Amino acid sequence: MVFSSLIFLYLFLPSCILLYYAWNNRTYRNALLTLYSLVFYAWGEPIWVTLLIFSASLDYANAMLIEKYRNTVWAKVGLWLSVALNLGLLFLFKYSGFIYENVNLLLGTHFSIPEFALPIGISFYTFQTISYVLDVYRNEVPAQRNYLNFLLFVSLFHQLVAGPIVRYVHIADEIDNRKFNLADIAGGVHRFCIGLFKKVCIANVAGELVVKYLDSDLSNLSVAGGWFGLLMFTLQIYFDFSGYSDMAIGMGRMFGFHYHENFDYPYIAKSSTEFWRRWHISLGTFFRDYVYIPLGGKMHKPYRNLFIVWFLTGFWHGASWNFILWGLYFGVLIALERLFLKKILEALPRAVAHLYLLFAVVMGWALFYFADLQRLGTFMSILFGATNNQGWNLDIALTLKENMFWLMLALLLCTPIYLLAYKKLYQRLEQSSLSGGQLILTFVNILLLLGSTAMLVGKSYNPFLYFRF
Repeated sequence: MVFSSLIFLYLFLPSCILLYYAWNNRTYRNALLTLYSLVFYAWGEPIWVTLLIFSASLDYANAMLIEKYRNTVWAKVGLWLSVALNLGLLFLFKYSGFIYENVNLLLGTHFSIPEFALPIGISFYTFQTISYVLDVYRNEVPAQRNYLNFLLFVSLFHQLVAGPIVRYVHIADEIDNRKFNLADIAGGVHRFCIGLFKKVCIANVAGELVVKYLDSDLSNLSVAGGWFGLLMFTLQIYFDFSGYSDMAIGMGRMFGFHYHENFDYPYIAKSSTEFWRRWHISLGTFFRDYVYIPLGGKMHKPYRNLFIVWFLTGFWHGASWNFILWGLYFGVLIALERLFLKKILEALPRAVAHLYLLFAVVMGWALFYFADLQRLGTFMSILFGATNNQGWNLDIALTLKENMFWLMLALLLCTPIYLLAYKKLYQRLEQSSLSGGQLILTFVNILLLLGSTAMLVGKSYNPFLYFRF
């Protein structure tokens, strides 16, 4: 089940909200959210929901062990047992095929490559539970003694399968002490509708164009078509993932949870370093707090630490060499910016620095998209005119003409420009005691919902890209 499906929008979520607010009892509400979360996960993963419960049970027990035997060898046993088993499960299901395939290629062996269906969201909930155990070990948060409450944290359907990576310390109090807040519910509904619009009306449309140009026969792809397809993927992945994060944050507010932001208009950045402070913020802060700083951060072997983090960032996204190269590509850019490039960028006009960043990111998305490195090489040759492919043709001209207004809207929504007026208006309407202000917000939400619903009806293309990570 995905957020942008009619079953979720008109059956699952409304029934959950109605039942949730039917009885003002904390235990009942936590149990209901846990039940709905497990049903949500089992809808697409009826077998692997047991793996989710096993992982949660393992880390619940290890955190209790750590707290009971704090500052003893048993606390370390609990920590390493949790980290080893969680990462072991992640490697088994996500990376074992990749490792076997490369061992066979390198050594000429013929080991049978294991084939596992990747449990949806395993990369996200694995990092969430590891961060919880590490925070308990560091004595930054007490262990959760109520198993149901901990299972709720791990399985919350708002952010279970595609993030943001929610750390227990950020919502520990809200698990036990959420309160009814009409402004939160209204704000959450509005945020959800914005995310739904971004996903259905921008990301899905861009995705269909990506398939048309990037998955086509490259021998017939024009240079302009290649650049246009890559631009569409640049838009698709941003609106797909940020739209999902908006929906997750909005649903969290509907139920009294306040998740941290996961995107901050990354395409307005002027360096790779700034881009990654704005893109997938929860993943970046995870690697910073649990890998980069413990390795020594900037104080001890900073470039070694940097490349370890960026290797892991790429590898986290998928068991394929293109993801590893994509991660290391950004590691190199950030290292160069630290060495000398940052000073040059700061001396240049802002527009020039911004163009550098956009070019770097778009090239990075080419690495990210093509798992077949040979096809990637062919595609890059087309982009830079190193083949006999046409530079322009009638097909790309018609596509641009048909999608011009949609494209201008999509590019505008990549920036905070529209917020200069809209955000102030929204805040006034949200805080307004006048029924007229709330009616206007309700009308906007209905328009966004109905527009998205109209786009969903009869459409078969509706994936979430980050489900596969």
